[in-house]
Amino acid sequence: MKIDINIPVTIFKEGKYFIAHSSVLDLSTSAETFEKVQVRFRQAVEIFFEETIRKNTLDEVLLGLGWRKINKNWSPPPLISCHPEKVRVNLPKCRI
Repeated sequence: MKIDINIPVTIFKEGKYFIAHSSVLDLSTSAETFEKVQVRFRQAVEIFFEETIRKNTLDEVLLGLGWRKINKNWSPPPLISCHPEKVRVNLPKCRI
């Protein structure tokens, strides 16, 4: 059985690697190209669902991640905003 789920994913570059992360599954992966990280992310999502179903923990895990079950279908927490946030942090002076 196959289902389609819209999962928000953020992809950013860290050094020479692309990182794909989804907070709604607390899941991330990396690769050296944008295309490869997309493929790896889809694979990681498939493994996530396969393993939680195999262990019979899908409901527990998704509820713990803030998902809701509506009419027997799971829905991830809604993405409200995704933007850079400028934050000023006062750091203590380092002692050498």
